[in-house]
Amino acid sequence: MFSLSELAPLNQHQNRSKLLKPWWEVFMDYLVVLMLMTSVLACTEQLSRDRVVCIPLDPHANTNNSGHNHSKSGNVELSPSSKPPIDLPHNIGPNLHSAPRGRRTHLVYQQYIYVSQVCYHKALPLCSRFFPYMALLQSLVLVASGSFWLHFPHTSSRIEQFLAILAKCCESPWTSQALSHAARQESIQETVEEEGRRACRPSTCLTSASSTVTHTRHSSIDSGTDSPLLKRSDSAFATPPSPCPSTLSCNSTILDKSDGEQARALFERVRKFRSHCESSSVICKVYLAQTIFKLLMVTLIVSYTIPLLGSLSFNHTCRPEEKALVGYTTFECIHVLSSLLRKLLVAYLTLLGLYGLLNFYTLSWILSSSLQQYSFHSLKELCSLRDVPDLRNDLAFLIHMLDQYDPLLVQRLFVFLSPVSESRLLEESLERRWGEEKLNAMINVDADGCSRLQLVALPRLPPALFTLSQLQVLKLELITDARFTAQVTKMTSLRELHLYHCTAAVDPSALAFFQEHLEVLQLTFTQASEIPSWVLSLRGLHELHLSGRLSSEGGVGRSWALGSLRQLRHLRVLVIRGTLQRIPGELCEVAGSLVRLEIHNEGTRLLVLTGLKRMVDLTELHLQDCQLERLPSALLALTNLRVLDLQHNNLRTLEELLSLAHLRRLSCLRLAYNRVLALPASVGVLRGLELLDLSNNQLQSLPPPLFTLRHLRRLLLAGNLLEELPAEVKALQLLTELDLSGNRLERLPSELFSCCLELRILNMAHNSLSSLPREIAALSQLCRLDLRSNNLEELPAELGCCSGLHGGGLLVENWLFLSLPPHVRDFLSRSYTSDGAHTEGVRFYRPLQCNKPYSVMISVDLHVS
Repeated sequence: MFSLSELAPLNQHQNRSKLLKPWWEVFMDYLVVLMLMTSVLACTEQLSRDRVVCIPLDPHANTNNSGHNHSKSGNVELSPSSKPPIDLPHNIGPNLHSAPRGRRTHLVYQQYIYVSQVCYHKALPLCSRFFPYMALLQSLVLVASGSFWLHFPHTSSRIEQFLAILAKCCESPWTSQALSHAARQESIQETVEEEGRRACRPSTCLTSASSTVTHTRHSSIDSGTDSPLLKRSDSAFATPPSPCPSTLSCNSTILDKSDGEQARALFERVRKFRSHCESSSVICKVYLAQTIFKLLMVTLIVSYTIPLLGSLSFNHTCRPEEKALVGYTTFECIHVLSSLLRKLLVAYLTLLGLYGLLNFYTLSWILSSSLQQYSFHSLKELCSLRDVPDLRNDLAFLIHMLDQYDPLLVQRLFVFLSPVSESRLLEESLERRWGEEKLNAMINVDADGCSRLQLVALPRLPPALFTLSQLQVLKLELITDARFTAQVTKMTSLRELHLYHCTAAVDPSALAFFQEHLEVLQLTFTQASEIPSWVLSLRGLHELHLSGRLSSEGGVGRSWALGSLRQLRHLRVLVIRGTLQRIPGELCEVAGSLVRLEIHNEGTRLLVLTGLKRMVDLTELHLQDCQLERLPSALLALTNLRVLDLQHNNLRTLEELLSLAHLRRLSCLRLAYNRVLALPASVGVLRGLELLDLSNNQLQSLPPPLFTLRHLRRLLLAGNLLEELPAEVKALQLLTELDLSGNRLERLPSELFSCCLELRILNMAHNSLSSLPREIAALSQLCRLDLRSNNLEELPAELGCCSGLHGGGLLVENWLFLSLPPHVRDFLSRSYTSDGAHTEGVRFYRPLQCNKPYSVMISVDLHVS
């Protein structure tokens, strides 16, 4: 026995499967049920009433009448029945005592039973005996084949998923809201078109006005909302509708959080099911095979059943050849159910013929229709949902079957296939989750006093973003569908925009706003094709930062894939982080305004630099990670250059420094992280240098001409192989920062402390110093001294004269700090000794501005006993 809980899912699946059965499938189901009932009735009659009644024939009468009335049954053993005439007077009345009349057969009842059973098997044709059972078996085969495609393992799983998704789509509140919005938009569009036609035909204003008032209102019978297939325009003539500026309707109800998340999950489920279902067409093939099989079955059944009609007869002649048992050789028999079986067979063939015609119609419909493609022609008439993609393979076939059952169900599924509908749902979700209050709370102010906002991994821009009129810097990262509409004109303070892997679309009105207000733009991308085309039309742009692959395939001559920069007339700063093989010639189009060029080439060798010769107005040039081995000759044309940064290259020699003598404005030269072995004496020609950075090279000595650079203020020589600092360093009297960390110095010349009185930062960490000269007391402006990782055994007490070191300006090991006298230790740690006791390993941080524009972070490891 089965419980109701076990049978309920089967019944539920059958009810849901009806949604995929067109009218001919339903009609065929009824026909096959009728055929099954006909066969069951025939079997019941066959089992309960089927019998043959036989009587013997007179052998003499049979001899005399052997030439008369042959059998119509077609059986070779049968002969026409001949009954002997019995002459009875017509005037004989009922007489109970009259003697029995007729022919005596001398047979007992058991002999009649025996003869009837023998003649049933010998005289009756096979059709009369087995037709009901054959019809029942055939009907069961047709019943099983009628819904085979719904239960086949390779198709049933997809069909069940499709029906489950369809049920969710019909139950979702977003479906009714989206269809109502689409119907309203369509009604608005039709009303506007009607008013336009009336304006063109003023003579028909009265008639058209009277016709517009008679619009009827229809309600959907399944959801309670207005049906999107029917037009609805309430009071269209009295108050013409005006669409809201937002994509949301003014009358639409905002979904709550749970409904919105369920709708988004349903969109994702539909998207995955579509990709899975469109990958094959197994359902369509199984349905086609099923239809062909049923049509062949009907043809086969009809072909061998129609000839059986002639074999069904009422009278039969039987010769059992058992004369020794019954005494007769020939019997006349009648088949009781022959007439009923004949009528049931005719009815069965009629139903089977209708069933075959419907199968033929189904096959012609399959072959004439393109069932592996589905296009929403009728549904695309909805004005707000026009971009539903065409479907293919199994999903298209299922939609075709559903469309034959009820087109309204297709329309409800269509809502979750529409990108426009999904976009509107995301807008509602963003408007609810990212309101103006939340965005204002996320705004922070940087060190320059600019208000900044960063949005990461959103599906699109929240509408409330365009209401932030005070925002100055906007950073967008990993936003899949960012679109700047006309609402961006409300952001009057916006000056800087950052786009990290975010392809943004801009409306014409928004582009005009960006051209007038946007000053700084930073783009991070993977390929140059991801750069929006509107970027090159920002004529008011001052700074452009590009980070990504800008080169295209095809060699050096085609290495620039961005395009012309002619419209960027006010561009002053261009920063490129990519893989270039040459200086693009397109940069010459902005040579008249460009003052700063940075190229970070990520280790790719920059082969051609001739394009620099035309950028005569450059004041800053940064060429990093370009695998340069020598100073470029194109630098000779940059007479206005002030800053030259060639860090992170492969420079080995600096012999070309002499050619830079005419760059009289050059004040900053950065050559760190190269492979320079020696600094040539020609460095002395760079008279205007104020900063020289040769950190992390392979220098072993310093030439005397280096110390003739009287204007040098910052000398950075960390990470080299220097063993001695020449006494000529005393000539650098304007020196404020000296970095000699990471070298092999064992001593410092006393002239450094007696002559370089402007020194504020001295970094001697990671050397081999054994002592520190007492002349350090003369450096009254020293505010940072790093002596870590040396061979010092004690510190001079004269450090107490360096008033700028107190509060954390001295960086040494804890045990070495204890070598100072107590009063010196107290002085150096005065600003952080509020309670007079510190534990070991405590580090103090204090930002000190010794002298603008230099600002440093000062730390000391202290241990006070």
